[in-house]
Amino acid sequence: MRLVQLSHHSLAFPSPEGALREPNGLLALGGDLSPARLLMAYQRGIFPWFSPGDPILWWSPDPRAVLWPAHYHVSRSMKRFHKNSPYRVTLNHDFSRVIDGCAADRNEGTWITPAVVLAYLRLHELGHAHSIEVWEGDELVGGMYGVAQGALFCGESMFSRRVNASKTALLVFCAEFLRQGGELIDCQVLNEHTASLGVGEMPRREYLQHLERLRHQPLSPRCWLPRTLFTPGL
Repeated sequence: MRLVQLSHHSLAFPSPEGALREPNGLLALGGDLSPARLLMAYQRGIFPWFSPGDPILWWSPDPRAVLWPAHYHVSRSMKRFHKNSPYRVTLNHDFSRVIDGCAADRNEGTWITPAVVLAYLRLHELGHAHSIEVWEGDELVGGMYGVAQGALFCGESMFSRRVNASKTALLVFCAEFLRQGGELIDCQVLNEHTASLGVGEMPRREYLQHLERLRHQPLSPRCWLPRTLFTPGL
């Protein structure tokens, strides 16, 4: 196992099975964040993650953190909160502000550089990256974004400026994704917060098998159409 230097003249990635064990999942460095390269990476179960000033680093960890939307864990307190939620939730209404919100979040945004923002904005414009927005009145108070791979959604980042805002984004998205034919959400690496929401781990090889199956599986034609997903009081 060795770290591979990517060529600017080829979009090819090495097999994820060759990723390092320490740090877990580090596979390659270099290349660029062009839409074609990013899409090639996601199709192979690889994602970029790196610190400002470092070269682009590409990862495919083992095990992989995933969430089956039907198994999203809603605590009793969250159920009570959502029943009287003050938030409105939309889909693909303001991708730019969502990724900017994630970039500004101290916990989430250390790697979301201006170049990363531009790269995912391009993916959004091409119809591959999507956002879920949480509003309190006219103020954006939370949200999440990621990249679609058929019936699998690769979650990238989320942010919250009000209590339970990001949890609301994920709760509403899980229900809608299921309705439109979605089956699995990639959460990349498990942490204490995501584990409390029902995120679990599976071996990388199993994740790649699901990815290969689900990325060819079509969703409802309206799945990613901009619209309101949840309105308080209704």
